[in-house]
Amino acid sequence: MNCYEDLKWRGLIKDVSTPELEKKLNEEKLTFYIGTDPTADSMHIGHFSSFLIASRLARFGHKPILLIGGATGLIGDPKPSVERQMITKEDVQKNVLGLTKQAREIFGFEVVNNYDWIKDISIIDFLRDYGKYINVNYMLDKDIIQRRLETGITFCEFAYTLLQGLDFVHLYKEKGVTLQVAGSDQWGNITTGIELARKMLDTELYGLTMPLVLDANGVKFGKTEGNALWLDKNKTSSYELYQYLINTSDDIVIDYLKKLTFLTKEEIEKIEVEHQAAPELRMAQKKLAEEIITFLHGKEEYQKALKMSEALFSEEIMELSSDDILNNFKDMEKIILKDNIILEDLLILGNICTSKREARELINGNAISLNNIKINDCNYLVSKDNAIDKKVYLIKKGKKKYYLGIYE
Repeated sequence: MNCYEDLKWRGLIKDVSTPELEKKLNEEKLTFYIGTDPTADSMHIGHFSSFLIASRLARFGHKPILLIGGATGLIGDPKPSVERQMITKEDVQKNVLGLTKQAREIFGFEVVNNYDWIKDISIIDFLRDYGKYINVNYMLDKDIIQRRLETGITFCEFAYTLLQGLDFVHLYKEKGVTLQVAGSDQWGNITTGIELARKMLDTELYGLTMPLVLDANGVKFGKTEGNALWLDKNKTSSYELYQYLINTSDDIVIDYLKKLTFLTKEEIEKIEVEHQAAPELRMAQKKLAEEIITFLHGKEEYQKALKMSEALFSEEIMELSSDDILNNFKDMEKIILKDNIILEDLLILGNICTSKREARELINGNAISLNNIKINDCNYLVSKDNAIDKKVYLIKKGKKKYYLGIYE
């Protein structure tokens, strides 16, 4: 498949500014940019789906530039219903450094910061050199602005689309950028840049958007939505990422394989056939987890995540270190342990059970495990000697409820 056919098959094309772009993507070598505002010091899986297109286009010979919005991040892209809370300048700068480092390490392309060219533009120059080219009625027609008119939108947010248009024009003049790529929620901002270039420079720039990658509930990934899976393994460990991906719904896993991996059409279609024949084996989910984690963090991190996942359900957990467990199971509910306490009392102490009667019933019913070993003795002595590294116990109640018991 050529470039455009590959993007289309993967479901990565939602809007294009002109049908001519298909020919350009297939026959020319374009310099393009894709950007993100520094609302956090790490990208998340939603950014990954978008930024991955930079690598795809690069494989077809196009040149990517990754933009971190150190200036636009100080303003904030308008949210659909309420005003976006501003981030302090100090936090924006901290986030810029984190995202720049991460973008270079993961994707390896040139990274630019729009603060570098916006910081010295005075308000008068901004209005004269850029504002005079964009009609207010044109901006009011933008979907995101229309949706905010009833509740109100500040001039600060209203001007955001013009700042992003300024970026497009600047990158065209300085780096020969002729294409902006983004998620579908950025279509209005892209077209502002195209309009600005047409009026200021009498030149045509191009835009392409991708459908947003949504979770199983149809919600886009992000910090605001509360479902961010961070690309920084210190914020979301490889094990946590593995657990999320391995539990991807059968309804969307093939779509994820198309949009989030570099597997070929033939490879994905083969996986789809095998997955449909035996969905309980979760072959598609396992391949999804392997491809994403290996791309982001390397083969060793994937193997480590796989080992952690397998150990969680077996006695092999004793082969893990306490640091591995604490770092990878950090979201588990934690209980501070006292040495030499009987199991029945531990369940009460840790609020695992609400009464001694419940504790006894669970223990006698083989529903309590310590480090994946079932304990059916209410008077079993829980001590440091049997803990992992004499520090940690994995306590399991029933089939799915886990706790971390920790000796301080």
